[in-house]
Amino acid sequence: MKKTKTLYWVFTGLFGAFMLFSSIPDIMLSAEAVTFMKQLGYPNYFTVFIGVAKTLGVIAILIPGYPRIKEWAYAGLFFDLIGAVYSMLSAMPFNPQMLFMLLPFILGILSYVFYHKLSAVKN
Repeated sequence: MKKTKTLYWVFTGLFGAFMLFSSIPDIMLSAEAVTFMKQLGYPNYFTVFIGVAKTLGVIAILIPGYPRIKEWAYAGLFFDLIGAVYSMLSAMPFNPQMLFMLLPFILGILSYVFYHKLSAVKN
């Protein structure tokens, strides 16, 4: 149980940090975020919206309890990642640096798996 809980918090913390650090430039409309989102064809209001949504999702997965909200938060964060990869592949040619996006997917999947392992132990 202790090992499962530790791994859950490690993976969840890393996943949450990745998503949070990617949301801050979006919320603040930093020059890099605006330029990148313009390359993908998105307006500034969408950039801020997606940044706030990611931040709320991270808060939801980090706060203990609220299993239904956590499920929706995980889904939303994965939709964001899938949408980001799809947008990049649609708007620009493949670049091997895009493979970096596997990291948040893997961290998110591991966080989700260990969340369910902890939930099964509690029940």
